This record gives sequence, structure tokens and C-alpha cells, in this order.
Amino acid sequence: MRLILPLALLLPTLVSAQNATQAGKFHVEHPTLLNLGFEWSIAGDANRNATVTVQFRKVGDSAWRNALPLVRIGGENVYRRVENLDYTVPEGFAGSILNLEPGTEYECRFQMADPDGVSGEAAKTVKVKTRTEPKSYTGGRTLHVYPPDYFGPRQQPDFTGILHAYYGAGLGDWSTVWERRAQPGDTLLVHAGLYRPERLNYVDPMMAPFDGSMSLTLKGTPDKPITIKAAGDGEVVFDGAGNHRLFDVMASHHHIFEGITFRNTDVAIFAGQKEVTGAVGLTVKNCRFEHVGFGVWTEYAGSSDFYIADNLFLGRDDRFRLIGWGGRQRRPGGNQWPEPLYGSHLLTSYYAVKVYGPGHVIAHNSIAYFHDAISISTYGTPEKDPDRRASSIDIYNNDMHLFNDDFVETDGGVHNIRVFNNRGVNAAQGGYSSQPVFGGPAYFYRNLLYHVPSGVAFKFSAKAAGLFAWHNTIIGENLVGDPAANMHFRNNLILGRDTPQRPVLRLANSTAESSSDYNGYRPNKDVADQYYLFVPKPGLRVYEAKPEDWQNFPTLAALRSATGREQHSIEVDFDIFEKLSPPDPAQKYAVYHAMDLNFKLKPASKAVDAGVLIPTVNDDHTGRAPDLGALEVGKPMPHYGPRWLTWQPFYR
Repeated sequence: MRLILPLALLLPTLVSAQNATQAGKFHVEHPTLLNLGFEWSIAGDANRNATVTVQFRKVGDSAWRNALPLVRIGGENVYRRVENLDYTVPEGFAGSILNLEPGTEYECRFQMADPDGVSGEAAKTVKVKTRTEPKSYTGGRTLHVYPPDYFGPRQQPDFTGILHAYYGAGLGDWSTVWERRAQPGDTLLVHAGLYRPERLNYVDPMMAPFDGSMSLTLKGTPDKPITIKAAGDGEVVFDGAGNHRLFDVMASHHHIFEGITFRNTDVAIFAGQKEVTGAVGLTVKNCRFEHVGFGVWTEYAGSSDFYIADNLFLGRDDRFRLIGWGGRQRRPGGNQWPEPLYGSHLLTSYYAVKVYGPGHVIAHNSIAYFHDAISISTYGTPEKDPDRRASSIDIYNNDMHLFNDDFVETDGGVHNIRVFNNRGVNAAQGGYSSQPVFGGPAYFYRNLLYHVPSGVAFKFSAKAAGLFAWHNTIIGENLVGDPAANMHFRNNLILGRDTPQRPVLRLANSTAESSSDYNGYRPNKDVADQYYLFVPKPGLRVYEAKPEDWQNFPTLAALRSATGREQHSIEVDFDIFEKLSPPDPAQKYAVYHAMDLNFKLKPASKAVDAGVLIPTVNDDHTGRAPDLGALEVGKPMPHYGPRWLTWQPFYR
């Protein structure tokens, strides 16, 4: 006889099954030089109380260290209706082990737990090695490259121009006859001089007739890259003479550009087109980009493991005033965009660096006079293949000066985006942007920001999810008006600059899984309500914040009393710094220079020892607790920009 149980008896079992966690596929992301990223898919855990603890150690060490726990992600709705973007983050965990050593193998241990039970493999241990800086292969051939107007003695084997050495290309129609190709491990040693295609010359001596673009398609290997390197006998200048693309490397693997100057072109190095193809293992280091519209650019999901470091990027935009982009423009559907913040700007330079795909490192660059400095492609719905998504990307120690839009855009990042130790001065529209991030985590820590007149220090919009802001020093307001999910602030300094009728803080959360504490705020003078907060009730997801749903508070104490947030946060003033004044809010077009700004804390100020411990981020603090802001008292200043640059590129 068949037994049929009443639904009331089955319901607790069904609920328990939904709350229990089933462990799924574990994915190790592309390592970078300093960080490791991981993803772990799950099913169940409807009540979101599962956790994953993380420990790590160098292979060969006996003691384990605690890392940040993986972040519970899943169910967050990321959308922007006007572009038909609508994405729900899959259920799982993701997170990083931060601040490691390059070229070092680590043993990493993960333990999943859930009071409601875990099925499947609940513990994982993996060994992963961080990367090292790509270097030329020393055992390959050296091919000596000279400019067309050089008539002196030549080292052998010698070639005129890059394409002659790289392919054996000829002139005119014979420029596409590639019968003598470079090999993995070869170094094209480029001697001093001007390399400028005569693109309207049928027999252009640079073998690039009509478009002046040099396409590099060969395949090096990680151990044997193909290197294009300055010989050291004087400056090597590739001048596009106003062409659109100077180098097209989107079909290449493992190429290194080193010590080269690129100038007078719309796109210096094009490295990938969406849904077509893209480069793998591209390295650009110790180079100069001058009067360019774009430095390095890929939109391809399979582009991976770039290393863009120690370069100087100078765009073509205004050097003497801060101008926002805009003008009234039509959106699809007839709606109009708002007026620009400060005048109208037409694109003369776009991005210094823009990437998509996994494993990229963008570090120690100095960048100025572009629309934006560094960006992940907005891209849209992430690819299902985890090796074809913008994940495990590091952006650090960059020095950024004067932009019409933002300093760093992580817009389109998926998991484990790390933006840290950067300095940004003068950006018209926003500072550090996630518009959106598709689940995260995106970590923003120890960044400096000065003079963003919009008040949008963190441009978290398009319903971004998985955002962590730690130890940043923000001179200006932090106004997040578009609800974001899983957003957390700790140990930041956010100092208003007395902007009229503007609060110092506005945060909109689309889910209850968000928090903010251990921060230091300076309220703006003569503003009635300083703190604006939108937080849904626990368990709810509210992705549009109506005006009547905001809570406004005149003081931090009032915010704390009414909401329970910011329990350990404090109010501060500019006297916490050794010597720092705010930008003048009435001078919207003003340009400030980083060398005039001192972000160091006074050792006895109230911001010292006022933070909370964050494993692998501030374990090395100097006092009884971490300091607030980007710079810890007693620690050396980070080196912003190229490590070879001994002079200040953005001063007066």
C-alpha cells in the first residue's frame, strides 16, 4: 500500500533540503603576480548561512595563515534596462587570497560549512603558483632592426623595420608575403630612430602601405616569448603619423614590448575584438605612449594574462582644466541625458588601458589626459566559461592625473577584481567605478582620491554586486545612489570638502547583505542632512530606491542610533593629516597636482589605530589596531607610477 504523507509533514523536510548546501564545481582562476582567485559553485543554501573559510601557506612551510573567507554570491540581479542587460548571479562563493609573493607556490585550503548540512565534497586543498614578471628569452635569436633612414654600420642579421624582421615582409603588394617568420624566443632588438610608416607610399619602407598598421600574428610561448625591445642606443619611436591603429596584435600569443615610445596614433596596440579573437600573454613594460587616443585595448573574452606595467601614457586631452564629458545626447527611446557637469567634451583620447578576459595585471603606470585611465570592458552578460570572463584582474600602484570621466572602471568585471594602492587626482565624473560588477568580489583598497567634483568617489551603479571598499582615503563625498548588492565599507576616510547642499555619504543597498563600519567621515558644513541610507529589510531585494524610501540623518550618531550601522565609525577633520587641504568646491575646472598633496596621517590623530583587522590586507599594521585610510603611520609610501621614472610627469 502506498503511503501518502500530508504536505504539512513534508514541508520541514523540503525547507531543510533547500537550506542545506550542495557543493559544486571548484575553479581556480588565473593567478596574478600578487593574488590568487577562486570560485566555488553551489546549490541550495536558500537561507544564505553557508560559509567557506580559507587558509594558506607557502609550499614547504608548516604554519597555516588565515585568509579572507570566500564571499557568498548568488541571486543578485544585475541589470540596465536601456541596454537590455539583465543578469542574475549564479549561486556560489568567490574570493581572493591577497598580497602574496610573485613566483611562489602556495597550498590553499577551503572548508565549506552550513548549519543545515553540506553534501558533496566540502573541503578542498589546491596548490597554486603566483606568476612572475614576463621576461625575454635569452637563448633565442637576436634580430637587429633599424629605421629606414639609418645608413650606418649594422649588426647582423639586420632588418629595416619591424615587419621585415618579424615576417620577412616585402614592399608594396609583397608586404603580405610572410615567408621568413620570427620564431618563439626571438628578440627583435630595435635600434634608435624614428619608425614612421609612409602609409600613402605604395612601397612604404615599413611594409605597411595605405593604413600604416603593423599586424603581428605569431605565437610565442610563456617560456619563449617573442620580444620587441629597444636596443638601448637611443630612443626608439614608432610614430603612426595620425593613423588609426599602429600595432594590431590580436592574433598573437606571448609577445613583449619593452622600452618603446608610441605616438601620434588613435590606437597604439590593439589586442582583441569582441567575439573575433584576442591576444594571450601580452606584455607591455617600460614604454612611453604620447599623443595617443588609446594605449592598449582588448575587448575579447579569451584575451588573458596581460602584463601592462611601468609605462607612461599621455593622451591628447586638455592639460590645464578639468572638463566633464557630455552635452545633451539622445538615449535610445527618446530620453535625454542630463547636462554635462562642466562644459562639453568630445573624445580626443579614450582609455589608456582597456581589457577583458582573465588574469590581467595593470600596475605602476603613470596616466594622464584621457577620458578614463584604466578600464575593464563593460562587455555585458559574462561568458559561461570561467576562463573567458573578466576575473582575477589586478590594477595597482598606478598614478592617474586629469580625466574627463573616471580613474579606474571595473565595469564588466565578474569575480576577483583587485584595485589597490592607486593614486587618482582630478576626474570629472567619478573615481573608482563598478558599472556594473557581476557578483564580485571586487576589492578596492588603499586607494587615494582627490578632486572628483561630482562627489561620486565610488561609481557603483547598474545594480552592481559584490563590492568591498577598504582603507581608501577619499577627499570628497561618497555618493552611491543606484542600489548595489553585497556592498561593504571598512576603514575608509571620506572627507567632505564643504560642497553646498551635498551630504558626505549616500549609500543605496539592494539587499540586506551589505554593511559599513570603522570609517572616518568629515561632514560638509552648513548641510542639514549628512548621511543618506537606503537598506531593504532582511531577506528582501529592492533594486530601485524610491525617494520616500531613503533615510536621512544629520549626524553619524543619529545614523548609528536609527540603523545600527557605523557602530565604530568616527567623525574627523583635515587636522588628522600632516598637511592637507580640500579642493575648492567652487573651482570645478581646477587642476591639482599629486606632488602638492600630503595624505599622511599625524601619528597622534584620531584616525590612527581606529580601524578593524582585515586578514591579508592589514595584518602588518604598526599600532594596536590598523589606521583608517590608505596610508598606515610608520609604513613607507607606496611607489605610484613607473619604477624607472625619477621625475614627476604631471607637475605644473
